[in-house]
Amino acid sequence: MYISFILFFTFIVILIYKYLLSKKSANKQLYKFKSKFLSNEFNIEKIFLREEEKTFLNPDISINIGIYENEYDIKKKSNIHRARLSKFKKSKLNGDMIFVDDEQKIFKYAKGKKKYL
Repeated sequence: MYISFILFFTFIVILIYKYLLSKKSANKQLYKFKSKFLSNEFNIEKIFLREEEKTFLNPDISINIGIYENEYDIKKKSNIHRARLSKFKKSKLNGDMIFVDDEQKIFKYAKGKKKYL
């Protein structure tokens, strides 16, 4: 009788411990989720995503690619440029408006004449 009471008591203690442990991990995950969306880095990231979206939707906004930019930024900007060329048939890159004709040839106007690139 005494042994069965001890086993029953330890079983109850183990169940309560597991329940409390599961609550802590759920709260920890919820805390991580909330803190991610309230952090300054996330807000800055959202601002940059909005700017990229504005740039993607307007081919008249110049995309400036400098020689000192890292590879990730260059790829991102060049992908936006290519997407604008395929969607709008024109895109402004480093101040020059670049066009695509019906034969998929890329050109720009220089002194009023087409200059194929």
